[in-house]
Amino acid sequence: MINKSIKGRGTASAVDPRYPDSTRNNIDDGWDLPEEDHRIQTTVTVEKPMTIISHNKSPDIPFESSINPYRGCEHGCIYCYARPTHAYMDLSLGIDFETKLFAKPDAAKLLKAEISKPGYRCTPIALGTNIDLYQPMKRHWKITRQTIATLHEHDHPLTIVIKSWPVERDNDLLAAMANKNLVHVFISV
Repeated sequence: MINKSIKGRGTASAVDPRYPDSTRNNIDDGWDLPEEDHRIQTTVTVEKPMTIISHNKSPDIPFESSINPYRGCEHGCIYCYARPTHAYMDLSLGIDFETKLFAKPDAAKLLKAEISKPGYRCTPIALGTNIDLYQPMKRHWKITRQTIATLHEHDHPLTIVIKSWPVERDNDLLAAMANKNLVHVFISV
């Protein structure tokens, strides 16, 4: 476990995941070597899911369908309720959640296939319920915009929960959808 703050990160802990393949014990080996001052680099791994829409039947969650085009979040808000999801990847919900990220570049293609299936029931899709859609990695991957564009192309309703201004980057698509009453953007405070 890391006990001192890490420059540029929201957490200083590297708590073991809930479902570890192995257990580790930290011991003081007596060497007392000075630690190097370095930043922990963020890595992004491509994730290839079979489907992109997650379905939910819980009565206490106000949406039935959601899409999370990324896993993990470089913003590193220490209070984030999504942190425990990294445990399913055998990763720490501490520093790994902020530095070992996953991208789903086929999200728009999977979405188009799923909503085009016969018998698909159209309900608003909540985007980014478990991550920030507009975190720094989004600039490179552009998966959020591709997903919104696919929903726009199919006149499919969606909701977005965001805590900052970058949602404005997709104003052209969102405004066109809002004119058809197909989108609601919620700002988290």
